Amino acid sequence: MFDEQRKVSKIMAELTMLFLSVGADRIQSTIEKTEEYESITFHANYHPDNEKELDALHCLNEQRNDGIEDIYWELAGSGNYGETSELLLVGMMVDKAEVHIEDGFVNLTLYKKL
Repeated sequence: MFDEQRKVSKIMAELTMLFLSVGADRIQSTIEKTEEYESITFHANYHPDNEKELDALHCLNEQRNDGIEDIYWELAGSGNYGETSELLLVGMMVDKAEVHIEDGFVNLTLYKKL
């Protein structure tokens, strides 16, 4: 179970770095754990000049891949800010992503079944 907690912390680190790289100066994040899943929620602003970089968030809706997750999860949060390949890895570590971008803010919720 400790590895599952570490995986969630790596996901948090990767997304925090992404939001910092797009100019966020207000980032709120929460983790909610139930018997069925963990949800990770972010609410962050971004600099308008960097809005195009948020297109990379589509990577978060990749199909979960337990094999990839088991081997590569430690790489999440370790690269340069906002690398698409690491967002793709995060997408393979979660079951579902909800992304809403409007009025200069991103609302993001990730779901990871336990």
